[in-house]
Amino acid sequence: MTRRTDVVVVGGGQAGLAAGYHLRRQGLDFTVLDAQDAPGGAWRHAWNSLRLFSPAAHSSLPGRPMPAQPGETYPDADHVVGYLSDYEKRYDLPVLRGVRVRAVRRDGAFLRAETGEGAWRARAVVSATGTWWRPFLPAVPGREAFRGGQLHTTGYRDPGQFAGRRVIVAGGGNSGAQIAADLALADVDLTWVTARPPRFLADDIDGRALFDAATARRRALDEGRADTGGVASLGDIVAVPPVREARDAGLLKASPMFVRLTADGAAWADGTTTGADTVIWCTGFRPALSHLSPLALRGTRGHIITDGTRATAEPRLHLLGYGDWTGPASATLIGVGRPAREAARQIADLLR
Repeated sequence: MTRRTDVVVVGGGQAGLAAGYHLRRQGLDFTVLDAQDAPGGAWRHAWNSLRLFSPAAHSSLPGRPMPAQPGETYPDADHVVGYLSDYEKRYDLPVLRGVRVRAVRRDGAFLRAETGEGAWRARAVVSATGTWWRPFLPAVPGREAFRGGQLHTTGYRDPGQFAGRRVIVAGGGNSGAQIAADLALADVDLTWVTARPPRFLADDIDGRALFDAATARRRALDEGRADTGGVASLGDIVAVPPVREARDAGLLKASPMFVRLTADGAAWADGTTTGADTVIWCTGFRPALSHLSPLALRGTRGHIITDGTRATAEPRLHLLGYGDWTGPASATLIGVGRPAREAARQIADLLR
């Protein structure tokens, strides 16, 4: 069965909900198709100790401020899931759950979103699938020979998984530092490795300053001024309370990245080795865009060229929430609102 609508939004996480809010304000008929069976997007799958970088009031989607979490300056993932669920209900957004979009194809004057439950023909599509569903694992020599366990950030939940085990955490970004701190504070035998010495932001800097820095960088680039460096100019790791506690206790001591894995651990360029039972790869993500492959929009490096959120080679397609290339800080709760509003406005102009 094929259904019709003005706009299909692929993904019902924070970016998809922000898109829905602004599409509703534009008076467009739309449907949000989400592969998950419950609200909350990737936040439902985060590790137990994860906290936002910003207070609730600075972590809101358009139209509805996030309420504070009692007793917490920085809300946890469960609080975010509850907020997103309430947001969806408050604005009565038409989200269909458990519907995975397998492919988006051109269909004459329409784009056709194909799923296991049928197809939707739409005059425009917003892709808002994020990156959580496409974890990146580096091609490290010996990875296949290592006899211990390996998992990505997406598979980590809490230190209890690793009691009595020797763990290597690989990655010098926020997820690597937070998971390393989580394990160190629980007295897990930890080796933390990073490609370069970790750069902690000043303790008084949180997500509010990061959003301002990302916005200023995009504005400077758009106006042809010098690159401010954005968030990268400030550092790599936000000193959220658990990270600060572990760092100040001397528990977050980073080693250089190993050159290869061995059958029972890791080896460095200077010949030193360490044993390990588990490696946790906190090595980032890539945009989850396989459903757009039939449109043949990717360049030589797999990147879809956009003008703002709109695909330059397919103006009926908008990409939202994948990072700075689809809007300043658009992969954040507070940052996705502005590009979502612009995408909805451009779609409305196209369809009218």
